Amino acid sequence: MTKKLEELEAFVVEGKVAIPATYSAGTVGSRFLIEMRDNKRIMGMRCSKCGIVYVPPRSTCESCFDKLDEWVEVSDTGTILTYTVACQPSPVLPAEPPVIYGIIRLDGAGTGFVHMLGEVKSEELRVGMRVKAVFKEERTASVLDIKYFRPLK
Repeated sequence: MTKKLEELEAFVVEGKVAIPATYSAGTVGSRFLIEMRDNKRIMGMRCSKCGIVYVPPRSTCESCFDKLDEWVEVSDTGTILTYTVACQPSPVLPAEPPVIYGIIRLDGAGTGFVHMLGEVKSEELRVGMRVKAVFKEERTASVLDIKYFRPLK
C-alpha cells in the first residue's frame, strides 16, 4: 500500500545544482540594447491609441493592451521621479555600495526608467532633479552601457 505524503518523513539533501541558461532580450529588447551600444540612442515604443512612450520599450501597451510597433527616440536627459540608496553588498549590485538608484522619466518618455545615479552624493539628490545619461566608452548591448545618470549643471 502507498503511504500518503503527510505520513512520510522529510529529508534534506545538501548540494548545488548548476542550471546553465541563456536569456534572450527578444526582438524589442534587442533593438533597444543594440541602439544604445551602436548609436548611444535611447529608444522607446509609442502606443498609437494611448500615446504613452515606453522606455524601456515593450511590445504591448500596459494601459490598453494594444500592440506597439512605433519606435521613437527619446532624450538622454530626464527628471528624477524618485530614488533610493542601496548600502548592503549584494552579488546583484553592478557596483560597490553605496549604489544610488533612480527612476528617471526621460524627456519624450511617458514611463520611468530605473538606473544608477552618479557624480552626485545622496544628500544632494532631490525629486525633480534633471539628469543626463553617461554612456560607457566600450559598450556591449547591455542596459549597463549607460554607466549612470549624472545631474545637469
